[in-house]
Formats: sequence, C-alpha cells, structure tokens
Amino acid sequence: MIVQKLLAIVNLGAAWVLWLLIGLSVISVGIMIERATFYLGRRLPGRDKLARALLGGDLTEARGAVADRDGIEAEVIRSALEQADRGADTVAKVVDAEIKRVRLQYEARLAFLATLGNNAPFIGLFGTVLGIIQAFGDLARNPSAAGASSVMSGISEALIATAVGLLVALPAVVAYNVFQRALRRASQRATYFGDLLEARLRARVGGGAA
Repeated sequence: MIVQKLLAIVNLGAAWVLWLLIGLSVISVGIMIERATFYLGRRLPGRDKLARALLGGDLTEARGAVADRDGIEAEVIRSALEQADRGADTVAKVVDAEIKRVRLQYEARLAFLATLGNNAPFIGLFGTVLGIIQAFGDLARNPSAAGASSVMSGISEALIATAVGLLVALPAVVAYNVFQRALRRASQRATYFGDLLEARLRARVGGGAA
C-alpha cells in the first residue's frame, strides 16, 4: 500500500524538482542583489582620516566623519563618541555591544544562501533518483529495445537535476563567503576604530593624572 503511494509520487518524475530548484535559484539571486546593495551602500569613506582624528583626540572631526553615515563602522563609532565622556571602559563595552547589534543586520538572509549552497546538490540528486526510478519503471512495463532506449533517455534527463542542483549551489556558496568576508572585515575595522578611541581616552586620563 505504502509502496504504491510512493510509486505514484515517483511517477511524477524529476520535473517538479527542477522547478523547485529554479524557484530557489531566483530567490537566491534576489537575496544576492539585495545584500550586495546593502553592503556597498554602507561602506565608510575616509577611514584613514577617521583613524587619525581618533588617535589625535579630535572628536569633533571624528563625529563629522561618521555623521549621517550608515554601516557598522559609522554606527559603532557614533555610539562610542556619544559615550566618550563616560570613560574608556564604557566606550569599550559600547563598541562591543554595537558590533553585536549591527552584525544582525548584516547577517540577515545569509542563512538562506548557506542552506541552499549546502542542500541544493542533494535536492538535485533526489530529482535524479526519482528520474532513474521512473525510467526503470518504464523499462519494466516495456522491456523491448524501444523501452531500453527510452530508459537511457530518461536517465540522461534525470541527471540534469543533479547538474542544476550544483549550478544553483555554487553561486550561493560563493556569495555567502563573499558577504561573510565583507562582514568580518567591517567588524574588524569597527573594533580597530573603537580601540583607537579607547586608547586615546586612556592616554588622556593618564596624562591628566600625571
């Protein structure tokens, strides 16, 4: 009974798996475009100038460098500068907290790309298996030479599902790695700027005490 129901599903073939992969591919391309726009729109220009301002203690110039800017670096330093009067320890905690908060925005929808990159080949393989089962079922119903020819044709068509699965997975994996690398570098720069501000505040306190 169960076998017959499963065979009814198998007889649908690999066509629906291919449509599923195509739909997932369209979604992944949309996410790649959206994430690329998000990341590129949050690049902070004049990083060297900001670093010099923080190291030199020119907080007014540093505020101007990150004013009206989006992105993890700008948001972290803007929050840190707002708490600069409270001391270096507070700034260090604010920098760490802001990086954790803004990272969530950068990581949005990246899990879909990672999941698709890991599982699209298996979805394609599943379609191939369904196509092969269907092809051998056709051979059982028609064991003549024509049946054998249709089986070979069915198997070749079924293997397309595996190829499509790989084709869908590769761009998703590459995009995920690129976005993760961009996020890691942006987080490191934000930490660097925060360390500069913290070091300057500690130096100021040490100089005043001396």
